[in-house]
Amino acid sequence: MNLTANNTDAVSMRLTVSVEENDYKAKVTEDLKKIGRTHTIPGFRKGHISVADLQRRFGRQVTSDVINQVVFDAVMKYIEDNKLNVLGQPMPVEVKELDLKNNKDFTFEYDLAIAPKLDIQLGKDLHIPYYNIAVSDDMVKEQDAAFRKRFGAQVPGEEFEPDALVKGAIMELNEDGSVKEGDDAIQVVSGIVAPMYFVDKEEAAKFDGKKVGDKVVFNPRKAADGNITELASMLNIDKERTAAVQGDFEMAISEIIVVRPAESGEEFYTNVFGKDKVHNEEEYTAAVKDLIAHELSGNSEMIFRFSARKELMAKYGDMELPAAILKAWLISRNENITAENVDEEYGRMEADLKWQLIKEQIATQLGVKIEQSDLLDFAKNMAARQFAQYGMTNMDDETITRYAQNILDDKNYRGRLIEQVGDIKLFDALKNDVTLDESTVSLDEFKEIAGNL
Repeated sequence: MNLTANNTDAVSMRLTVSVEENDYKAKVTEDLKKIGRTHTIPGFRKGHISVADLQRRFGRQVTSDVINQVVFDAVMKYIEDNKLNVLGQPMPVEVKELDLKNNKDFTFEYDLAIAPKLDIQLGKDLHIPYYNIAVSDDMVKEQDAAFRKRFGAQVPGEEFEPDALVKGAIMELNEDGSVKEGDDAIQVVSGIVAPMYFVDKEEAAKFDGKKVGDKVVFNPRKAADGNITELASMLNIDKERTAAVQGDFEMAISEIIVVRPAESGEEFYTNVFGKDKVHNEEEYTAAVKDLIAHELSGNSEMIFRFSARKELMAKYGDMELPAAILKAWLISRNENITAENVDEEYGRMEADLKWQLIKEQIATQLGVKIEQSDLLDFAKNMAARQFAQYGMTNMDDETITRYAQNILDDKNYRGRLIEQVGDIKLFDALKNDVTLDESTVSLDEFKEIAGNL
């Protein structure tokens, strides 16, 4: 076998592979014998068919497959041995059926799309803005109110409040406003509604000012915006019956459950931040402020990444790419991409491809590597946030670790997690290498900055 390589330009290479019969003959014989051993062939006992008969029956297909595999393996080995950074896959210059009847020796050509070499200069001379968002007193008050409501107590109240649950009998009404009677009438003796979740706010407003013992006439279908699941649950009926529910109902209020905010104390501090994390109101306020700052830091990080990409793309994005080969590769791997629309599809991916190449070189320069421990830590943080969304803020490490491992074992998530962790480590390394022009701005100022990027 003979393989030669020629650079057609700075980012394109053509490999020519010449094979002779001796390069593939032994492998063909081996594969034919394997067929004889493992396949049931009419007229022969398994394992008792000659190579000549196998050649007559399967030789053409097996020979073709072996030649193609031998050639492709040689191409991939050349790429590996020469440490070529190939974009996409090697593309055959011409796809044609092999003339095995008249030829024993063959020549194949493959085009390679080579990643351009970039001379990226990092270091402290590179300045990138970084905007920290100031935590205002109003933010702290709002978050405190949310915590006190979440961990507050549900107690009986006398008058309706915006976040109250209302209990009582719910009766279907006739068109004239009288209570409907009969076997087909919908009557819920112990009903419960949450007007705060009504889609139609006009229906929710009908409960304003109502007290225990009052009656409210409202339309459940409008309140649920036609959602049959919500409607069936509210009226304690099968979903099939909801189609007939169009009119008003009367609710006789027997109980109003209101939320009273949690008061400061050890139990409240533990519910919010975990055991022995906060001991008094001063520490609680500081912890709330730190929590908000941490949440806002995600926005700062997002804008930093955007600014870094914008700066680096401006400096190094004007690179030469092997567009013709990449377009051929796109057509070969996606049946929805054709010669007619490939320019449009390539145009959509070109900027992201350039940015990916820049990121890869930065990662190499800064020694960024993704370890299994990085993935597990990230998955654990993700698991903890998911638990927290359901109010479970004090989950033990064993449970969180087990849940995180399940996330990592899911093939649908793992690839995305690797990419996310890679970006985190890349941009953290970049922040330490370049000069950050830091400033602290208000949330409104930050929104204006983000809107102008």
